[in-house]
Amino acid sequence: MTDILAIGAHPDDLELSCGATLSKLIQRGHSVVLADLTRGELGTRGTAEIRLREATKAAEILGAKDRRNLLLPDGNLEKTPSNLKTVIALIRDVKPRMMIIPHSFDRHPDHSHAHTLCREAWFYSGLAKIPTEYNGRQQEPHRPDIWFEFMQWHEFAPSIIVDVSETWEIKMRAVRAYESQLHSPKANEPETKLSSPQFLDLVEARGRAYGEKIGVRYGEPFRTPAPLGVHDLFHLVYTKA
Repeated sequence: MTDILAIGAHPDDLELSCGATLSKLIQRGHSVVLADLTRGELGTRGTAEIRLREATKAAEILGAKDRRNLLLPDGNLEKTPSNLKTVIALIRDVKPRMMIIPHSFDRHPDHSHAHTLCREAWFYSGLAKIPTEYNGRQQEPHRPDIWFEFMQWHEFAPSIIVDVSETWEIKMRAVRAYESQLHSPKANEPETKLSSPQFLDLVEARGRAYGEKIGVRYGEPFRTPAPLGVHDLFHLVYTKA
C-alpha cells in the first residue's frame, strides 16, 4: 500500500504543477510514487532519452524513490482499452490511498486526455471483473479513496491550496533539471513556451499568487470533486480579513 500516486502526461508535468507538494509529502514521511504516462517524445526540444534522464534526476531532487514511465504514445493518450488497462494495472500495483492527476481541461490535449484516462482508471481499478496482470501476475482490484487535480496552463478555482513555502526551492531545482526544455542561450532548437526566458518567472509568480491567497509565501492549488472534511476549523490556513 502506498500513500500517494502522482501521474503526469509527460516528464516535467509533475514538477511544474505540484513538485513542491510532492516534496513536502515525502519529507513528512509519506510514500509517494511518481508516474509519467509518456516519454514526451513528440516534444519540440530534447529527445525521449534525454527527458527520461532528466526525469530521473528531478525525482532524486524531490526525494522520490520510485518513478515509473508507462511508455504510452505521446500525442495519443486517448481512452483506448489498452491505455486504460495500462493505467489500471499501475494503480493496482501501487495501491495508493490517494491519486494526484491532471485537471480535466488544459491547453495541451494530452493533459486533458490524461485526466480522462486517470479518472476512469481510478473507478475501473476497483472492479473485480476487469482482469489485469502486472509482471505476469493476476492483480486484485483496488480503488484509491480520492483524487486531486493539479493545475497546468489552465487556471481553475481550487478546492485547496497547499502551503509549500518550505519546499519551493526544491521544486524549482527539480524543474531546472529539465535543461532540454528550458531557456538556454546555447540551444539551437525551436523556442517553446517553456523555453521562453520569462517562463520560470511565471512559475514563480503563480506560486507567490496562490500563496498570497492563503497568507503564505508560496502555494500550489488543487481541485477535487469530492467534499472535504476537517476535524477542526482552526486547522485551516487562511488570510485575515
